Amino acid sequence: MPGKLEGKIALVTGGTAGIGLATAQRFVKEGAYVFVTGRRQPALDAASQLMNGRGAAVRADASNLDDLDRLFAQIKRDKGRLDVVYANAGGGSFAPLGGITEEHFDQTFNTNVKGTLFTVQKALPLVPDGGSIIMTSSSAGSTAMPAFSVYSASKAAIRSFARCWTLDLKDRQIRVNVVSPGPIETPGIAGLAPNQEQRKRFYSMLASQVPLGRMGRPDEIARVAVFLASDDSSFVTGIELFADGGIAQV
Repeated sequence: MPGKLEGKIALVTGGTAGIGLATAQRFVKEGAYVFVTGRRQPALDAASQLMNGRGAAVRADASNLDDLDRLFAQIKRDKGRLDVVYANAGGGSFAPLGGITEEHFDQTFNTNVKGTLFTVQKALPLVPDGGSIIMTSSSAGSTAMPAFSVYSASKAAIRSFARCWTLDLKDRQIRVNVVSPGPIETPGIAGLAPNQEQRKRFYSMLASQVPLGRMGRPDEIARVAVFLASDDSSFVTGIELFADGGIAQV
């Protein structure tokens, strides 16, 4: 049986770990050829091996416009189009209101907001009419956590992008959707705790807030991304699809 993404060309930014890597692998299983990006060469090499010849790993920082230009030039040269753009690269860290620095703000917004905006904008010439654009927001964009306001605000911006770009691209029938994970067991979340003991307590606290009583797995988000990338969601655009165990819903 052909996969749900058979013959499609996809891009997953931040695709060397966590949700991005799980999505790239799931896209490949569904028949797509997948470009992934990341900033660290060893992780890129490992991701490339996992795609079994059905993808390419490109070193690029989503917040660096020159890197994006090189990325899309390579995609145009190698494949000529992008049926699916998954702007997933992002990250964040804790900083209470009194401790927010310009560096902290710029780093978060450059990656999560600037990077997403220009990834999508620069991809558009390669996206055929009827293509799919997916962006990663977060349940944090709709909920509150102490010392997480900059990250939360950056993810709320992604939701606004989807609403506006759905209208910008309606004449081309390009669908723009957002997936908003809750707490997921990824290297990014693990890095928010400085040691194993604190990480254990942090994970327990996060799980206690989720109605399903646990953290999510990267592949659970990847399966949502497959839905938004495929024809299964052909009449779905402009939405924020929460895959959060209910944390932002009840």
